[in-house]
Amino acid sequence: MSKISNVFLMLQYLENGRKYTIKELAEKLEVSERMVRVYKEELEKAGIYIDTIMGPYGGYVLNQSIRIPTRKFSKDDYEFLKDLKVSNDKKERLEIIADKVHGVYFDSKNEKIELSNETRNYYNVLTRAIKEKRKVLINYYSFVHGNQDRVIHPLDMFLYNSGWGCAAFCELKSDLRHFELKRINEIKLLDEKF
Repeated sequence: MSKISNVFLMLQYLENGRKYTIKELAEKLEVSERMVRVYKEELEKAGIYIDTIMGPYGGYVLNQSIRIPTRKFSKDDYEFLKDLKVSNDKKERLEIIADKVHGVYFDSKNEKIELSNETRNYYNVLTRAIKEKRKVLINYYSFVHGNQDRVIHPLDMFLYNSGWGCAAFCELKSDLRHFELKRINEIKLLDEKF
């Protein structure tokens, strides 16, 4: 598998909150223990922090909820598979695969929800803030008030019909609010804890 596939697979294993030794992860991913350490470093560069438990019974554990958008097949992927020209002995197999793509993924209502580079950065900053219980300063577009600076205490990330959001306490409103990532203009992780 590719490096990125292995990183996502490692995250899937750690999502259940169970502690895995580096050796266990290396065996599951069919890579060296050194590569497992590299994957951990890459995840931390992206703002996804994995805790290390030291000692003979140590290992890696993920103490935050990470909801990475599931990669979906698109209509174009389905059409591409349907249009492929293959020999008759492989045609039936290709049609079965194309039908699986259509049935399992194409009809999903979250098919088009993808994180842009900018939104991915917001997602990573907010998940880091949730884990570290740090305040975040955002410039947020509101339909009523336009662009406003707000200090928020991020609590959880969620996926809804039109994209990713963050549930947070808003200091300006002194109340819990939901913030759509696509309406954030700027973001800054503050040193202040909540």
